[in-house]
Amino acid sequence: MTDLDYAEIEAARDRIRDTYLQCDRPQSSARGVHHVALLCSDVEQTVRFYQGVLEFPLTEIFENRDYKGSNHFFFDIGNGNLLAFFDMPGLGLGPYAEVLGGLHHLCISVEPERWSRLKENLDAAGVEYHLESGVSMYFRDPDGARVELIADPLGEMYGSKVL
Repeated sequence: MTDLDYAEIEAARDRIRDTYLQCDRPQSSARGVHHVALLCSDVEQTVRFYQGVLEFPLTEIFENRDYKGSNHFFFDIGNGNLLAFFDMPGLGLGPYAEVLGGLHHLCISVEPERWSRLKENLDAAGVEYHLESGVSMYFRDPDGARVELIADPLGEMYGSKVL
């Protein structure tokens, strides 16, 4: 890792905030996230984790229209949003890696009571996690993608409004 000029990074952040962050911003052109799609190595393992451990119901599974033999399947993550997966059998995909344009982590808001229960589910499943600020829990799914469960309401993060 190279040496970083933190003062320069902070100055750039301030400049971007001052230039682009609108206090009286217009309504977004989007209606919301229809689905976010990730890749998985094993459909059943993924279903057992996301439905069994995280309690996100599987809503549909069908063949991927772009790749014969591949599955496209969906989990309900609340508020009309879906988390989707593809498996790509025969392509020899490598392990999860953080790359530019790739996934850093997926953050999903859950009610505080459910957050505690999901933490117990992760413990029972032997999934390691990192707790942050008393409301965030970071862990990796079976293929290594980083997931965060946050007990803060949608539009808030650690007591600050972000929406």
